[in-house]
This record gives sequence, C-alpha cells and structure tokens, in this order.
Amino acid sequence: MKVAPIRPAVDAELTLRNVSVSFPIYHGGSRSLKKSILFRGSGGHLATDANQRIMVEALRDISFQLTAGDRVALIGSNGAGKTTLLRVLAGIYEPVSGTVTTRGRISPMFDIALGIDSEVSGYDNIRLRGMILGLTAKEIEERIPDIIEFTQLGDYLDLPVRTYSSGMMTRLTFAVATCFAPEVLLMDEWIMAGDATFLNKAQTRIQSFVEKASILVLASHSIETCRRFCNQAIWMDQGRIKVAGPIDEILDAYTAEMAN
Repeated sequence: MKVAPIRPAVDAELTLRNVSVSFPIYHGGSRSLKKSILFRGSGGHLATDANQRIMVEALRDISFQLTAGDRVALIGSNGAGKTTLLRVLAGIYEPVSGTVTTRGRISPMFDIALGIDSEVSGYDNIRLRGMILGLTAKEIEERIPDIIEFTQLGDYLDLPVRTYSSGMMTRLTFAVATCFAPEVLLMDEWIMAGDATFLNKAQTRIQSFVEKASILVLASHSIETCRRFCNQAIWMDQGRIKVAGPIDEILDAYTAEMAN
C-alpha cells in the first residue's frame, strides 16, 4: 500500500537551483589506468579544476522543487549521487554553485552516527541528538519516556554507547529521530536494516512518521520500498538527474534498463 499524498498545515518546501557539489582528490594528478578504472567503478564523474586537481563531481546542475505532500524516491546505482544529495538537503554539504532553499524543520535519518558521542550515556546522547534535530530541552524531556519504551534498552541507557551493539545503536537513533512529527524527512535505506524483531516493531512507527511528514525524500535501492512510501521519483546517474516524474513511470523505466 502506498502512502497517499497529504497536505499538512506546515508549508514546507525544498528548492534546488543549479546545484553542483565537487570534491578534490588530493595526490590525484596521475591519470593512470588503475585510477581510471577505480573511478569508473565509483559511478562518479571526473573533472579538473583551474589548478589541474582531479575533482569528483558528485552533483552536477541539480534543480527541482518539492512542496507539501511530495514523497520522492531517489534511485540510481551506487555512486549516482543519492546520499550526497540528501546531505546537501540537510545542510551538511555546501554546494560549490547554485542555491538551496528550505522551509520547515528537517529530520535527517541517513547518518546513524550524527550527533552520537560514544563516551557518554544513552540518555546524554538522546539529548544531544534531539538538539541536533532542533528540539528544545523541554520537547526532548517530554519524549524520553516514549524513547525508553520503544528501544527497550533499559539500564543500558545509563552506559556509554561505545558498549552498544550496532543493533542497539540503531534502536536508539531510530527512536530519537522518530519521536516528533517532522516537516521535511530525509531518509536513507539504512533505516530498513536491522533484525527481524526490530523491523516488525518499527514498521508501524515508520508508517506513522512518514504520514506526518510534510515532505519525504527517500534514497533506496528497494523498488518495493519506493513504491510503498513515495509518489514521485528522481533517477540519479553520475551526479545528474536523468529523469524525474511519477513513481510508477520512473520505476518501470529504471527496472527495465537494469534488466538489460
């Protein structure tokens, strides 16, 4: 079942105009065959700047606008630019050119380590991550009982998170990130990973979280997940938008090309 478009009260918006992001490869002056092969395998695009440094053009001239009710799947091969685009939308990466305009509180759910201090307790990390997500101290304290109940970490919340397993860390970060109604929700498919017990418990919470969001941007390789949560798709290829449009139309074209 797909999530139907909704029109929340919040007038959220994401607008990108001619956005490009590049990263220099230091000590990359040689154009050896080995480096060329490795680069092609990454899915990126190679260029040089004015100083003849090799640059990875992670995003190239990206433009689109999303408004309330839009649920967009980012699809494409590894290295196509999906995660880089999410990080630009979250304000983690600055574009080298172009503009990004956002309206509404953004909830990024694609970097499990964001705001986590391994040396302090689970409780302290709940508060730290809550502040990063834009919650006030009062809002965080009001949500702690719900986080405790969902994670079922009990006394572990008093311990430094360096003692946690990856599954325990996922429960903690997931619970904090989904403890409020987001206006702009940015998701990577790591949220769908985890043990079966956790996933079964998380499905209802994910569904509710997505339904409350004004805008959703989801990067995923799962066609089923994209169809379930999204009503539009953007097909990324080597840092560019190859095509964008209604979810079924774009996914059908994408799966057909992947099958060839």
